[in-house]
Amino acid sequence: MAVIYEINPPKIPEGVELSNDEINSLLSNLLQRVSDISNLCDGIHVTDSVLGTRRVSALTAGKLLKANHPNLQITISMRVRDKDMDLIKQIVQESIEFRLDGILVLKGDPSKENPTDSGLIPSQVVKQLNELGYGERMNFFLSLLSDPNFEKIQKKIAAAPKGFMTQVIHSAEQVQRISDKLRPSGFRIIPCILLPTEKNEGSAKFLELDWSGYKENPANFIKEIHSIAGDVLITSPNDFTFAKETLKKI
Repeated sequence: MAVIYEINPPKIPEGVELSNDEINSLLSNLLQRVSDISNLCDGIHVTDSVLGTRRVSALTAGKLLKANHPNLQITISMRVRDKDMDLIKQIVQESIEFRLDGILVLKGDPSKENPTDSGLIPSQVVKQLNELGYGERMNFFLSLLSDPNFEKIQKKIAAAPKGFMTQVIHSAEQVQRISDKLRPSGFRIIPCILLPTEKNEGSAKFLELDWSGYKENPANFIKEIHSIAGDVLITSPNDFTFAKETLKKI
């Protein structure tokens, strides 16, 4: 059971190659933010090039965070759109070696720099990784719609991930439905909540999210969702200050 905070690694300008020192410099602000909330949450989830935007890799950021905060659960996203299985296995192996706590395997949005598609499907990747024995040493997660059609996700279920991270939810009913269906089978359910703040309104509109049901008291909503699912993932891409204050309340 965990309260997890989601972070985006810093952006890298297109066409620019950075040295290790430059990457570490970029990550210093991220590391400071995590230090500020390390006693307010149980884990950190690091995204992987959301919307195809080039950023410091989730693995690089995850390694740094785990080295500095070994008691925090550190999970990362891993896009398969722009990777082959050899690279995926390499990332998984390094994640195991650095004692990361889980990997969310997802398709990922097209990249402007590399719009090609490997053709890999997340559920098939997780299935193959489990067949190769990696699942005994690493927790794999798959993404799930906030209102999934359970008949259409049988391949995801059959892939036997550790659990599912949902897209942003807006009601306890959504989470209760998913939990009632999947938790009895042993799957961990991690619902994602976007914090309702003016700076995040652009993200809410892009996601077509209605946060009116919890806008007045997001802390209570988070606690309610956590009590249903056992876990919760909090995202606030444009307002860290509000996220920190909300974490203090829960």
